[in-house]
Amino acid sequence: MFRSSSATTTTTGFYTFLTQGLDDLFRSFHSHHFMSINFLQHVLSCLQSFHSQLIAVVQKLHLPVGEKWLDEYMDESSRLWDVCHVIKSGITNMENYYSSALTIASMLDNHHFLNPQVSRQVLRAINGCQRERVGLEEENRGLIRNRIQPLMMKFDKNVLIESKFNGFNGFRGVLFALRNTNSLLLMILLSGLVYNSPVTSFSSSSSNGNGNGNGSMNYSESKTVFGSGFMVSASRLYEKVMENEDGQNGVLLYEFWNARSAIDELKTEVERIRGTGIEYDVSERVEKVKSCFVGLQCGVENMIVQLDDFFDEIVEARKKLSDLCTHS
Repeated sequence: MFRSSSATTTTTGFYTFLTQGLDDLFRSFHSHHFMSINFLQHVLSCLQSFHSQLIAVVQKLHLPVGEKWLDEYMDESSRLWDVCHVIKSGITNMENYYSSALTIASMLDNHHFLNPQVSRQVLRAINGCQRERVGLEEENRGLIRNRIQPLMMKFDKNVLIESKFNGFNGFRGVLFALRNTNSLLLMILLSGLVYNSPVTSFSSSSSNGNGNGNGSMNYSESKTVFGSGFMVSASRLYEKVMENEDGQNGVLLYEFWNARSAIDELKTEVERIRGTGIEYDVSERVEKVKSCFVGLQCGVENMIVQLDDFFDEIVEARKKLSDLCTHS
């Protein structure tokens, strides 16, 4: 997470801070698997640091008491709160899935050599685990449809310089920059951790591009858009995620797909054994299942802790700015 300094508590410094953070996130994208827990934790860390930096800037702007600026911040922080709670609900829904898979792995610790009779029991357990996966994906798709779609959350890649962003000593500009960046980062988190569908898909919103025919951003032209550097960096990250997403639906989390493949491979192996009437050693498959699902479990639990920390930060920031108005 980035550190604040006196230089970054100006509006210009805030845009520089966003730009550096987004550039760092872009580099992080290349050093991790697509939609891996490590990358998504970095995305969430950026959300936290950008929000924290906005609060530091606001405290230096000497904003008028009783003006609309506080309402505008409260609206955005409420949106952050709501979307992050959807993300938490979505990953919490994975608990039954990884628990059932780890139960299967524990059961097979005592049956490395499978015979046809044990194979039938294991297959029933695997089928139950796969039903858990289908159920969680359906529930997460409903979360996106019912709780995210009404927010109409899109990243705006083509914003011209407008005088309205100078309102409230430049506060309106930094809040727009934060809101637009938040939209991009929240779309990434929702696609990776909850469910990627046309509502959150980067491909479906590529029409926001500036008209070069394929929805991609022309970085030399984008110098004219509001916020300049941060918009170029945000658009570059947007394009890279869209390129890798490639219109996929479902939970895009890398560890989720690894775990899904591991349980599918175990099922294929057990079905083969059941048809032979001979005992086979499946310890290697079982270890892979255990490793993948423990990794998924640890990642989910760490992400929940990080989200809970962010909720505390939002509550504290809302109180801090409300108190700032009262004391002023």
